[in-house]
Amino acid sequence: MTGKGIKGIKGTKANRATKGRRGQLPGPPSGYALLPWLLLGLGSFSNLVQGETPNPWFGAIGLLVFNSLYINVVFRAFHPVSRHSRGTWWALAGLAATTFGLGGTYGGSWLLFFPLFGLACGTVLRGRNLVLVGAPLTATVAVIAALHDGWGAITIAYGTVISMSVTAAILALSETVVQLRATRQELARSAVEEERLRFSRDLHDLLGHTLSVIVVKSEAARRLAPRDMDAALAQVTDIESVGRQALTEIREAVTGYRDGSLSTELDRARSALTAAGIEPLVRQSGPPLGPRTEALLGWVVREAVTNAVRHSGATRCEITVDGAPEQVRLVITDDGRGVRSGPAEDVGGGTSGGTGLRGLTERLAVAGGSLEAGSAGSAGRGFRVTAVLPVDPATDVPTTATASPQSPTSPTSPTESERPA
Repeated sequence: MTGKGIKGIKGTKANRATKGRRGQLPGPPSGYALLPWLLLGLGSFSNLVQGETPNPWFGAIGLLVFNSLYINVVFRAFHPVSRHSRGTWWALAGLAATTFGLGGTYGGSWLLFFPLFGLACGTVLRGRNLVLVGAPLTATVAVIAALHDGWGAITIAYGTVISMSVTAAILALSETVVQLRATRQELARSAVEEERLRFSRDLHDLLGHTLSVIVVKSEAARRLAPRDMDAALAQVTDIESVGRQALTEIREAVTGYRDGSLSTELDRARSALTAAGIEPLVRQSGPPLGPRTEALLGWVVREAVTNAVRHSGATRCEITVDGAPEQVRLVITDDGRGVRSGPAEDVGGGTSGGTGLRGLTERLAVAGGSLEAGSAGSAGRGFRVTAVLPVDPATDVPTTATASPQSPTSPTSPTESERPA
């Protein structure tokens, strides 16, 4: 390979690395960011080396102890657990004693250790503790500096309070940014999990019902084929129609814009129950419902009818929709084997061991409704699913329904929707 080709490969890798780093946010600060401030002690170290400091052994040991404790404090301060430990507080107390010992003894350039001590305090203290320590510390530093440097004490005292407060403010802001990043990641993770849950619910409800209908109608076509080919072909035609509709609904579920129709679900329920040899009886009354309410009730009808077809062994299934100005009530009852009574999420008779009913309970709870499921009779036979939803005033505005073949307004004769299909 030529040198030009090797350079091209290296350049490509460098560009990819740069693009990867460009999208990353800078990480939180660490103790290394505070180490350069130790350069403020170079003046004291210079005086010590040049022999201008009385009792040089005391000064050398004090300088070594100060640097060691300072490094220990600032590195421990960037760990939430270590920052509030006893070791950190003892190290900060030792740093205070060393600072006051050196500054109070020598003065001059040794007074610059007070702003460094203030910086160390700012890394550990927050809020009220910062005020309780900062105020007496600043006053004491001003007095000691005034004894050694006169009016220069103002600069030392000002540097101490500024280094302490600014350091605490910057680190508190940095901690807040870290928490906000963690919160944002958690919210993004929750949004992904919520979308996965929505998608799994939709697929469960869509495919569970659709496949059950296809299986039932396929069995009906197999039974009818030897004696009535036309009826068998009609069942096959229904299977094709159900399959095409399922494809459309799955595409809509993927995009999150599926909006079911209650009347459509009731028609499908009649067809599925009839094909399974279960006599359907559907009653619907009340004002028109909004799209959201119809979609939720459609899911309940779909799930309950699927369970009745697959598990109940029933001969009759009643579906009643009773609308009112403030709430709508849906009751689906069959005369099958039944299961033990209990909350919808605890009943094991649903598809996938009650997964569908649990999902519907969560859906209705979000909309302010409820779902209950249990035995329909005292002998433990039959199964009843009851869904109650409030009418949304923004979308489900009650209107006066006119008499029509679809609304049971006549007390003398049943409507078309009340007759068995």
